Amino acid sequence: MENIILSPKKQTAFRLSEDLLERLKVEARKANRSLNNYVESVLMDVVYKTPNRTTLEAMKDAKENKDLETLDVQDFEKFVASL
Repeated sequence: MENIILSPKKQTAFRLSEDLLERLKVEARKANRSLNNYVESVLMDVVYKTPNRTTLEAMKDAKENKDLETLDVQDFEKFVASL
C-alpha cells in the first residue's frame, strides 16, 4: 500500500444487512481487531490498492509481450543445481 496520510476520523453511519454485519464481526475477531478498525482497513485496501504508473506500464508491456526476456529452462535448472 502506498504511503497514506491519515486525516482526522469522522463518525458516520451505514446500513448493512444483518448477515454482512455478523460476518464482519466474525472476521474482525479472527484478525483480533475491532469491528471499526477491520472495516476501515478492508475499505482502505479496496480504495488504495490501485497500481502505480510503473506497475500499470509493466502490466501493459506484459500483455503486449514487449521487450520481455525469455527464460531458458535448462539454463535455469543448471543455475539452480549450481547453488
